[in-house]
Amino acid sequence: MDRVVVITGATGGVGRATARAFAEKGDRVALLARGEAGLAAAAEEVRQAGGTPLPIPVDVADARQVEEAATAVETAFGPIDVWVNDAFTSVFAPVDEITADEYRRVTEVTYLGYVYGTLAALKRMKPRNRGTVVQVGSALAHRGIPLQSAYCAAKHAIKGFTESLRCELLHDHSGVHVTMVHLPAMNTPQFDWLLSRLPLPAQPVPPIYQPEVAAKAIVHAAAHPRRREYWVGGSTVGTILGEKFAGGVLDRYLAHTGYDAQQVDRTPPHSGPNLWEAADRRLDHGAHGAFDDTARPRSRQWWLNSHRSAILAGAAATTALLLRRRAHRKGDHADDRAP
Repeated sequence: MDRVVVITGATGGVGRATARAFAEKGDRVALLARGEAGLAAAAEEVRQAGGTPLPIPVDVADARQVEEAATAVETAFGPIDVWVNDAFTSVFAPVDEITADEYRRVTEVTYLGYVYGTLAALKRMKPRNRGTVVQVGSALAHRGIPLQSAYCAAKHAIKGFTESLRCELLHDHSGVHVTMVHLPAMNTPQFDWLLSRLPLPAQPVPPIYQPEVAAKAIVHAAAHPRRREYWVGGSTVGTILGEKFAGGVLDRYLAHTGYDAQQVDRTPPHSGPNLWEAADRRLDHGAHGAFDDTARPRSRQWWLNSHRSAILAGAAATTALLLRRRAHRKGDHADDRAP
């Protein structure tokens, strides 16, 4: 397609897999992240997949760095077509064991990083009246869980920010689109990177999916951005609907299960926390985390979701055919009864 695509948090996990997925379509992919080793390895993967990489060291918590990166992208590649906000950090701990500085840092990266990326994209897209911003969200943007208060709050904030922006773009009849992709638990290196004060090493709440599942959804959303948001994985659907219709029940369920579900007895990670410094500054960690043995490589729910137009069209055609056959049989019976 040869689009110009910007991805924040592009050196690990979902961002890394998404960079590969866009590269496979022949796109030019700007990789925004902090880790030098991760950036170099991600750029090589993009090149091998058929894309053209542009690695740019950026801390998305710094609005000036994000703006300068956007300028560098358009200088090198031309107008930005797609901007994917994905960078995040977090802390695993009870609310009162997270410090004020840690809440601030998580908010600056995970929420304000999306704001700064979106502002840089809009500054360039709105005058051209075209372009797409994809916000990588989470089931936790709809439903908070224990031990992840800073992350859940930031994801809720992104959802509210994006809804406001969408209304404004619609009001302006703008050709710029914004959509969200809400993800389930993913097998990414971040669970070895995040600062944790839990008794055991952290894990995503099962079921866990491989980052390529998310990458396919993000690429699809970038090509079909008129839909306001996408839900990926049956667990995401269940979480969002459960919060909508039975939030109180979920409170009690998560109070009972949420602590154990986010910890696992495994070898403690060797990577330092990436809250203040990049975990892949000297060593690349790739897209996958420590849960390859249990992570799901595909999602039936997402396949149905992304093919729903064809499925509905097929169902409509089948229904029409059955109705025609039924009408034809009735006509034959009427002829038989005729004198």
